[in-house]
Amino acid sequence: MSDYKIETKCVQGGYTPGNGEPRQIPIVQSTTFKYATGEDMGKLFDLEASGYFYSRLQNPTCDTVAAKICEMEGGTAAMLTGSGMAASFFAVFNIASAGDHVVASSAIYGGTYNLFAVTMKRMGIDFTFLSPDCTEEELNAAFRPNTKAVFGETIANPALAVLDIEKFAAAAHRHGVPLIVDNTFATPVNCRPFEWGADIVIHSTTKYMDGHGAAVGGCIVDSGKFDWTAYPEKFPGLCKPDESYHGVTYTERFGLEGAYITKATAQLMRDLGAVQAPQNAFLLNMGLESLHLRMERHCANAQKIAEFLQKQEKIGWVRYPGLESDPYHKLAEKYLPKGSCGVISFGIKGGREAAGRFMSKLRIAAIETHVADARTCCLHPATTTHRQMTDEELISAGVPGDLVRFSVGLENADDLIADIENALKSV
Repeated sequence: MSDYKIETKCVQGGYTPGNGEPRQIPIVQSTTFKYATGEDMGKLFDLEASGYFYSRLQNPTCDTVAAKICEMEGGTAAMLTGSGMAASFFAVFNIASAGDHVVASSAIYGGTYNLFAVTMKRMGIDFTFLSPDCTEEELNAAFRPNTKAVFGETIANPALAVLDIEKFAAAAHRHGVPLIVDNTFATPVNCRPFEWGADIVIHSTTKYMDGHGAAVGGCIVDSGKFDWTAYPEKFPGLCKPDESYHGVTYTERFGLEGAYITKATAQLMRDLGAVQAPQNAFLLNMGLESLHLRMERHCANAQKIAEFLQKQEKIGWVRYPGLESDPYHKLAEKYLPKGSCGVISFGIKGGREAAGRFMSKLRIAAIETHVADARTCCLHPATTTHRQMTDEELISAGVPGDLVRFSVGLENADDLIADIENALKSV
């Protein structure tokens, strides 16, 4: 499918049924798989043969959907995870361990920030957070001898900062580490980070990829382009024998195209078990089939509503990359020429209290933790998803106290504007 356009990959990627086989991907709802001999199964445990033996590691339904996302992103290998948070954790933990360091953009989802700054810090991995707007000098100065990766979001949630992927990729590569990009908000329909130098892409498939609030999930995709073997001492987990698998060296056995994902599956999924259920993968695939159509509508609705919000006296500010006045508009034109996403961030004059009153009066838009859904929803991040952060950390992440995250759905844009107008009367 590599020669086909993204729309065709959304619909038919990852699965080509044979004669008389199901047209829709089958749900393989089984924890285990039968083999004729113990020797046959032993080859799977030694990574000497491909196949399935326990769905905590791999499942045919999940692998089929991962293959579709891999084709959409232009990667060489991919895996599904139980959630987007699991994808963020696995992507970093696969190459960083106690005593290591990671450089990350400060404009990232609050849950990811807490994962990095609190949980993984307790595991001995240190993170340096930099503004996505930092200079090249500031970015280079953040690296240490033990730095193992750089992390950022294509479009930050909820700050909507657009990552300068080429700048961050160039810095990462100068220091011999990969760039990991969370492409959840843009999706491969609107941006393919590998084409701009990123090495690993992750998604919370719970968002636009699923699109209907039906199934939690995540995905990791490897570009297959980063040369781990050029830095064997920096990445021993990939370049040196793994004694838990009888001394297999992943880069030697699976090459650059498969080493990273195979290690993440064989080690991390085996030991941590953050697996995506086959039923969830099936629902995800249903969402992927219409992703290209939905993203176009999400972006068109959001653009119209963002332009409306700019003109309202009770709105203090509006952040949306599609607006010409937005500080990230030029980067959006470069990396997101087809559109950015359906999420708008804006501030209500009157601060947190006014934001609360406004959201409580909305009738179509629901107050939800969710985002990037077919149904319009909204949230006040400073008191919900980012409430664990200090005021200073909130400012650094681009999440001021008055920020309302408004996720525009697929409803009629005029109806949504009328809903907003009515709610603004209470402010």
